Amino acid sequence: MNVTLLEIIDNSFHYEMENLCRVFFPHDEIKVIKGKGDCDGDKITAALVKNEDGTKVIASATLSGREYSCEFPMDIEDEKEQERLMAVALFRILTEATGYTPAWGILTGVRPSKLMITLINEYGRQGAYDYFTDKLLVSDSKTRLAMNVADAEERIIRSSSPASFSLYIGIPFCPTRCSYCSFVSHSIETPGAKRLVPDYVEKLCDEISLIGETARDLGLKLESVYFGGGTPTSLPAESIDRICSAVENSFDVRSSREYTVEAGRPDTITTERLDVLKRHGVTRISINPQTFNDDVLKNIGRAHSAQQAVDAYKLSRSMGFDNINMDLIAGLPGDTVESFMSSVDTAVELDPESITVHSLALKRSSRLVTGGERVEDGSRMSRMLEYNSDKLGQSGYFPYYMYRQSRSLGNMENVGWCRQGAECIYNVFMMEECHTVLACGAGSVTKLRAPYENHIERIFNFKYPYEYINRFQELIDRKQLIRDFYTAYKI
Repeated sequence: MNVTLLEIIDNSFHYEMENLCRVFFPHDEIKVIKGKGDCDGDKITAALVKNEDGTKVIASATLSGREYSCEFPMDIEDEKEQERLMAVALFRILTEATGYTPAWGILTGVRPSKLMITLINEYGRQGAYDYFTDKLLVSDSKTRLAMNVADAEERIIRSSSPASFSLYIGIPFCPTRCSYCSFVSHSIETPGAKRLVPDYVEKLCDEISLIGETARDLGLKLESVYFGGGTPTSLPAESIDRICSAVENSFDVRSSREYTVEAGRPDTITTERLDVLKRHGVTRISINPQTFNDDVLKNIGRAHSAQQAVDAYKLSRSMGFDNINMDLIAGLPGDTVESFMSSVDTAVELDPESITVHSLALKRSSRLVTGGERVEDGSRMSRMLEYNSDKLGQSGYFPYYMYRQSRSLGNMENVGWCRQGAECIYNVFMMEECHTVLACGAGSVTKLRAPYENHIERIFNFKYPYEYINRFQELIDRKQLIRDFYTAYKI
């Protein structure tokens, strides 16, 4: 792995500058140091210089033996503006050095649409557009995408009340572990994981019961339920039945506007499991092929074929599920632009109510990264997403929510596309942090949103199933914080 040295001199902007460097050099190790360092190879410098002549931000680099430099004089002491101009200077030298112009400009945040909502409220639509394109160097197409998503999200955000909350149920088990995955998830086929399942389900049902009692006592209103993971349908049908029964017995599910279960892996979708979900009133499921290319599926460690994904979708339709999402990932190892385009075409032909398209993220703990496998670069990722946007837009889908992961190739986005009326409200509530999410299960995080303030507090569950089981009482004690929070912030 190539190592690129990033010098941060007389400023505290290392986090944003490191993230921006990673956009251009996704396979390099970015070694950040404060001050000057010795380096015989590639080196990038981000400096803030103050002297009697004023303040300057300077970005310079020595890359593959060539030197680059850009600087801006400043007459203000605002740190945010200094940081922005330093990012602009760095962006300019790196686009010159690599020949690649990232479509999101210098914007590296997780929630571009949330920023867009804020800017529209502050400056109006044209002012927000100008800020994205002029100040953040975001392309016209990505700026318009952020605006379209912001409009869709705003409609959903306004539907939430101060007493609203969503319920998340975490199932940290999968059939196998995908090469790109960094989630805390265990292959349910291994003997160790199988032995954990009965105790895990028992403790999970206990936690659901406790959280249900807390929500009732506080007078909270359930808006949506979401089973995630992992792959919830990797559990046996009787375990899924028990968990769904615990949810029904603990919450007024009938008042919920949405009940989603990530069926996820097509090889876990059976008549028995779907029957359980149907009987318990699940209104939305997600079937996630990620790609319809069998060779790529093998590359990423999936044990199913593209045809199995099609068959699982058709089985779900035959059993009456009328709100189905399908996930695809752009940039998977071995996937080409043409192959990805074919996967998008196949998904559109199947005609699910929503299609969520993710950009591959190079997570440090994933086998994809630890194994040193090379993947598509940012420019080819851009071509994939451009085709996807055109195809889905022409096929009656619109973008309704968006977020970005750290280390996404090309600094690209994940976007949920849907047909009118098929928006997943949980996705928006969770991503935009506009109301409380009460979370149960290993690895889950409860997010408490103050009813009348923009304030979030978090309660973390233990990451691993064995910790969750063995330290369960400690976890339950933490959940007392929910009552304390709502006592302090009265609804």
